[in-house]
Amino acid sequence: MPKRRPIYRVIFQNQGQTYEVYASEIYQSDLHGFIEVEEFLFDERNGVLVDPAEEKLKTEFSGVLRSYIPMHAVIRIDEVEKEGVGKITESHSQPRTNNVSPFPIPPAPPK
Repeated sequence: MPKRRPIYRVIFQNQGQTYEVYASEIYQSDLHGFIEVEEFLFDERNGVLVDPAEEKLKTEFSGVLRSYIPMHAVIRIDEVEKEGVGKITESHSQPRTNNVSPFPIPPAPPK
């Protein structure tokens, strides 16, 4: 029996949006604090129905061989039995006002 190729669902946040992507290769990067995601999987349906969220994801990752995702942005990584539909959704934790996020400011030292 041939060994089944693993499929991973990676959920992470990027600029106020939550991404859900499927890939067959994922591992810790040599770049400190990043994970590498390779071989993105997209549903190749032949039907007439087109999901705009999935098309936006395909367009964003078209031509990408490997993506480096900061570990602090990763919400969850699951190994799943079959590929699902990737999507981009608005994050409810922070309203999207612009594309710039400030660095966290440490609290003032006690006096």
